[in-house]
Amino acid sequence: MENQAPLHRHFLHYSELPASMRVLYTAAMLILGMAYLFAGIYLFHTYAGKDGDAKSLSYDDLVVAYSGSGKGSKLETALSSAMSDMLPAADRDAIVAWVRKGADPVEHGKTIKPLIEANCLECHDGKSNPHLTNLSTYESMKAVLDRDTGAEIFTLVRVSHIHLFGVTFIFFLMGLIFGHAYVRPVWLKCTLMAAPFACIATDISSWYMVKVFHPFAYLTMAAGGLMALCFTTMWFIAMYQLWIGKTPAVVMERRGVVDTLVG
Repeated sequence: MENQAPLHRHFLHYSELPASMRVLYTAAMLILGMAYLFAGIYLFHTYAGKDGDAKSLSYDDLVVAYSGSGKGSKLETALSSAMSDMLPAADRDAIVAWVRKGADPVEHGKTIKPLIEANCLECHDGKSNPHLTNLSTYESMKAVLDRDTGAEIFTLVRVSHIHLFGVTFIFFLMGLIFGHAYVRPVWLKCTLMAAPFACIATDISSWYMVKVFHPFAYLTMAAGGLMALCFTTMWFIAMYQLWIGKTPAVVMERRGVVDTLVG
């Protein structure tokens, strides 16, 4: 069509690639798709319920995660959300009641420590995973007995650099594969490829901003949603054109010209 940009001389459609490259791209896309799906499940499990309603991931969940509930302790928040299923309800209620009564160290040794040892120390022993809070002693628990102020700045910094490196790699690889797709108008294709990078920068920046102004949580949700939409769109377009869709007419025309010149 006259109003469409001509094919760039370096553009190769999936149909012009050798079978080995198409198989490689497909295998990578399948694993990336699985990884993104599991990341979404983990994200929901981590943040949903921080506001007391574990059925959905909401604005309030993100506010509590990044700026804290401002009400109870960090331990109470964890036990009412992400960790609520990790121990029996009776044990959970006993620990929460102890915290709300002032977290008496004597009572800790008598009744709370055995509950912690039975339910929590498999992961929170201070050795198995150094990034998890050490709950093995009363002194080490003090950090989660204070008022919940959300994720600490250096915790966010640690998670930020991991996400920035990881997500950049994911969408760089996705972009390389999606670059072989025939999508018009060209600006739409470029937007789908570039938007995720803007989204991850916006998403991570908003984590810190939520601590100052809670409505930035909406920005976190919007950036995450748009990033997932771009990933899903590129994934399905690439998989469809790799194996199901017909070769675009303009690609066939170019092939015909090449075949004629060679013949």
